[in-house]
Amino acid sequence: MYDTAKALEIAKEFYAGYGVDVDQAVKICDETPVSIHCWQGDDVIGFEKKAGALSGGIMTTGNYPGRARTPEELRADMDEVFKFVPGAKKVNIHASYLESDKAVDRNEIEPEHFKNWADWAVERGMGLDFNPTYFSHPLAAKGTLSAADDKVREFWIEHGIRCRRIGDYFAKRTGKTCVINHWTPDGDKEFPIDTISPRLRMKDSYDRIFEATKDVKNVMDGIESKVFGIGLEAYTVGSHEFCMGYVMSKKSDHIILTLDTGHFHPTEVVSAKLGAAYAFSDHVLLHVSRPIRWDSDHVVAFDDETRAIMEELVRLGKVQDTYIATDYFDASINRVAAWVIGLRNTKKALLAALLQPTELLKKTEREGDVTTRLALSQEFKAAPFSLVWDAYCEKANAGVGSAWLDAVKDYEKKVTSKRG
Repeated sequence: MYDTAKALEIAKEFYAGYGVDVDQAVKICDETPVSIHCWQGDDVIGFEKKAGALSGGIMTTGNYPGRARTPEELRADMDEVFKFVPGAKKVNIHASYLESDKAVDRNEIEPEHFKNWADWAVERGMGLDFNPTYFSHPLAAKGTLSAADDKVREFWIEHGIRCRRIGDYFAKRTGKTCVINHWTPDGDKEFPIDTISPRLRMKDSYDRIFEATKDVKNVMDGIESKVFGIGLEAYTVGSHEFCMGYVMSKKSDHIILTLDTGHFHPTEVVSAKLGAAYAFSDHVLLHVSRPIRWDSDHVVAFDDETRAIMEELVRLGKVQDTYIATDYFDASINRVAAWVIGLRNTKKALLAALLQPTELLKKTEREGDVTTRLALSQEFKAAPFSLVWDAYCEKANAGVGSAWLDAVKDYEKKVTSKRG
């Protein structure tokens, strides 16, 4: 391995020439938490006693050995992941990852069913985020918060209410804001005649959830849209227009828009939506994933769009106001490695964006010098940010380059491969 300290000095000299403070960039990157989703480790199955097949337009592919089968195994795998992801972290949990000796339906979940998660997070000084699980349930077959059946809709409204109270519990236990993401798979395989009634019911459901829990504090609520899901290709109740309209109409300090990188048409990109969202909102919940032709939730890559998203957040001055969470899963490769790869790419893209000469680029733009703006922005695609990244990882003892991979493979040999 090369001398990262010497390389860092060279990189600092380069960046100083453009007015970029490397130490400040690393500090911001290190202090910006990324919320790590728990479902990469067990293929989105969860720990309900009566869990059924994955449904709601979601699917995992692959049968790589070593899936976490218990909450203890899942938390152990995440502990392994933490070793190789530098900087502040949170953990994002779905309601279906409750722990109970007996079957507990989703309209009955309580904070006590997540006590082990809270104890674990507190011990590590991490915050917890949460998600209602509006899918993979018999009562989700014909809609959840938009269901025409009043009894079904009441069931899911109660689920949402209980999830917000669990979020309140997490915030109190960890001392950190809990971000709850609300997403439903409600929709239709064919084109419906009545497209507004389900949306009015969903609007009413959200209103009732928030009204019933208006005493909840230190919880932020993201409302997430989606363009379609498998078996729900023609119509999605919670479309982007609906979710954005709902959030903007509430003018709330805790109801915010969730932008998931895989939930739009293939020609749409989240990086182009952030400025519009922030023109009307103080906060955004960002779900970092990687779509390939559809919402396929591939492992996050250090690709153009991931970099563009982080560059836009830096240029908007909204890094601190954005709740960054990951949302991907791949059962065809080592699950722990998939976590590490995606999380490191997310953090690396953020650091690379923080190392851009943003103020200089803005200055040239204000002066109308679009030639320099284009030239500089292109030159910085090859800037030596990887030297800063490597030094940052070495200082955090998180593994330089691919050095972490040997440790993950050793963990597979000693732990996950023995799970059958």
